[in-house]
Amino acid sequence: MKLEDETYRRIVDNMYEGLYFVDTDRVITYWNRAAERISGFSAEEVVGKHCHDNILTHIDANGTQLCMGLCPLAATMQDRELREAEVFLHHKDGHRVPVAVRTSPLTNEDGAVIGGIEIFTDMSNREANLLRIRELEELAFLDTLTRLANRAHVEKELATRIEESRRYGMPFGVLFLDVDHFKAFNDTWGHETGDQVLKVVADTMTANSRPFDSFGRWGGEEFLGIIRHVNRDGLVVPGERIRRAIEGAYIISNDEKIAVTVSLGGAAFRPGESAADLVRRADEALYASKRAGRNRLTIAPER
Repeated sequence: MKLEDETYRRIVDNMYEGLYFVDTDRVITYWNRAAERISGFSAEEVVGKHCHDNILTHIDANGTQLCMGLCPLAATMQDRELREAEVFLHHKDGHRVPVAVRTSPLTNEDGAVIGGIEIFTDMSNREANLLRIRELEELAFLDTLTRLANRAHVEKELATRIEESRRYGMPFGVLFLDVDHFKAFNDTWGHETGDQVLKVVADTMTANSRPFDSFGRWGGEEFLGIIRHVNRDGLVVPGERIRRAIEGAYIISNDEKIAVTVSLGGAAFRPGESAADLVRRADEALYASKRAGRNRLTIAPER
């Protein structure tokens, strides 16, 4: 069945999953509506371009750039093997979105490979975040710039988690995050770009966190995440996931690609300590990351 068939086109366009076709040079030839929704890029913006032309620029969990090397789709076009992978794509707004991708070769009637097909599914907790935003708006607990919880709500959430830990022994921890060299963004590119950096960081955090964890803007370029059901070692995985996702994010300003990194400090809650003491220990770990060269995660010692 040919793509020009209107029935087939309608089915593909109304899929929940993003889908696109590339030719043998990895030039995008088709981009469905879900791909527009998940990536933020319209079909008009991407058809006719290479997938790595400031569009998807996939990275893996280690931050490795895939589009410039042998990405799953390129590998499938070479050996005809179907592949599945979990990667991060670049959203038009700059943040990173976790997606599950499936690739297959596109062949002609003679069986020759003439391109490839990739289907990708948004793995971020988008619906939960939208519900959270609506709730925060109603309670005036929303930071209007980043669309995260504001400091007042984070402090309230911390008190709730401490009480939960006291009553039921539920472990949790916090991640304190600071944008590296943030002053330089404002001084070099202006405050509008600085605001865009904060939005990219916030969107990347929420897209790459679990639905039952919460992140808020602590103040300025600082953010605090409350990570539930983890001990000290359990803070490493979400902390590194967020750090690498932000490291792979970027924004475009006057045709210039501007990279963003963050430093993080983590601390697991100690029974009996106050919220202020917990945040202070995470803050100290954050500054240890800054002193060690930035763009890294440091977890505070247990004792």
